[in-house]
Amino acid sequence: MNMAFQAVGIKREEVYIANIVKCRPPANRNPEDDEAMACLNYLRNQVILVKPKIIVLLGSVALKNILGKEYGITASRGKWVEKKGIYYMPTWHPAALLRDETKKIDFIQDLKLVLQLSQNI
Repeated sequence: MNMAFQAVGIKREEVYIANIVKCRPPANRNPEDDEAMACLNYLRNQVILVKPKIIVLLGSVALKNILGKEYGITASRGKWVEKKGIYYMPTWHPAALLRDETKKIDFIQDLKLVLQLSQNI
């Protein structure tokens, strides 16, 4: 992530990273719904304390748990969603970039959109 931030001009100290779940499920699998729900209030409190103007949703798990199960990462990535004064940018999870290097171009473009908006709000 740090290399991607540097590539588009985002300073690491300007970024707060949080996860849907606070501990990784066994075998590095995606969290089940009950595991995510158990941690969401903690995440909501983090958001209240940090007061972000922009949240980058890395991958399908983040997207579905934050914006709703009706969202899909392929259709949503690269498109701004604004809710309650916070701008959300869904994009690929970094692990997806390792599996499919062609997604790196989209990912960098999405981060450039984040930088652009951050300079204007």
